Amino acid sequence: MARASSILRQRKHLLAAAALAGTVGLLLLRNFDPAKSVIFPPCPLHFLTGWYCPGCGSLRAMHQLLEGNLRAAWALNPLTMVLLPFIGYGLTSQALLVLRGKGLPGVFLSANSIRVLCAIIVLFGILRNLPVHPFNLLAPGAMLHL
Repeated sequence: MARASSILRQRKHLLAAAALAGTVGLLLLRNFDPAKSVIFPPCPLHFLTGWYCPGCGSLRAMHQLLEGNLRAAWALNPLTMVLLPFIGYGLTSQALLVLRGKGLPGVFLSANSIRVLCAIIVLFGILRNLPVHPFNLLAPGAMLHL
């Protein structure tokens, strides 16, 4: 029983450290624009190849979201904006699981659903690099110039 209590305490400490790191990260992201700050590194794929990965623009989108600018956040990375509520749900569920032993209701994804999600992410990464309309609007920030 003492071992289980020790493990629970360790998990709570780990959760507290992750929450603190997440809060610091969000504060940095809120106060420093990734487009202008050297605190946040550039996307390695874009830096090396000039191609946009599916996540390109995500930090800038999160910064805009924290600023309350939904239009700019969407224009920088619509996929991030679509997936963010699901990521938040999963993180909240994990935190509650550690704190009270029970998370939020689980969402079961079949293997095929996971494959489709992966395909959507890869397809988004490919389409946003096509230099033809309307796909060129998927490049980070391109929709801001409409």
